[in-house]
Amino acid sequence: MKYIEVIFQMLSGEEWQKDLLVSDLADIGFDTFEDTESGFAAYIPAANLDLQALETLMLNLDEGFEVDYKVQEIENQNWNKLWESNFNPIEVGGQCYVRATFHDAKPDFPYEIVIDPKMSFGTGHHQTTSMMLQYILENDFEGKQVLDMGCGTGILAILASKKGANAVLAVDYDEICVDSVIENRLLNTVDNIEAICGSFEVLEGRIFDTILANINRNILLEQLPQYALSINKNGELYLSGFYEQEDLAMLRDTAESLGFEFISKKVLNNWCAAKFVKR
Repeated sequence: MKYIEVIFQMLSGEEWQKDLLVSDLADIGFDTFEDTESGFAAYIPAANLDLQALETLMLNLDEGFEVDYKVQEIENQNWNKLWESNFNPIEVGGQCYVRATFHDAKPDFPYEIVIDPKMSFGTGHHQTTSMMLQYILENDFEGKQVLDMGCGTGILAILASKKGANAVLAVDYDEICVDSVIENRLLNTVDNIEAICGSFEVLEGRIFDTILANINRNILLEQLPQYALSINKNGELYLSGFYEQEDLAMLRDTAESLGFEFISKKVLNNWCAAKFVKR
């Protein structure tokens, strides 16, 4: 498969603006990212590149955030090897150890998660995933029916299962992610995770005790009405994939209009995660 490499050179701006740009690039099909000395490189299958969408994105950067970029076709490479070179094991809350198959195990941790990331999002390294893992560690999942919406690698679904969830539905619109969840649940010897390719339409008729959704602000706003229909009274909703200053108030207003009570938030480098309960 031929890939396009786009080199982004940051001329001015903050790290959080770079993170937001990476998130926006993922929304238009870029699936692999690598830091450079002056910015980062982003990769996308040549057949998926939408130059107009890329140019529109770059024309709408925040004032004061200046970025140069260069688009070029590159030779085929071993993308899994690139993932491996950028995937270091992490520890979350002193309780959860996330590693790849090529890292040594640490059986002293109460929860160990083995992830083969391939090209799907969610290795625990991003601030949003880390905060969602912390929320799972801090809360009760015993016997719960759980939804992991926008599941990526399935890392949240796997920890929810290890925390005692009765059944977990993992949903993502990307077939690569669904395949990744199926592989990763086998690596972690959990058998109560169902993986489905689709969006919120697959939730019709299903009810959950807990919903995990680590996506982005716009999709969360679009899907919150469905979450309200798909959760039991007093069910818990955990959201992430958005910024505290720019997005939290908007999401909180929408959630509260749908009968959710805001409980708490976590913030890491302006990225935010929030807990709500359905009343």
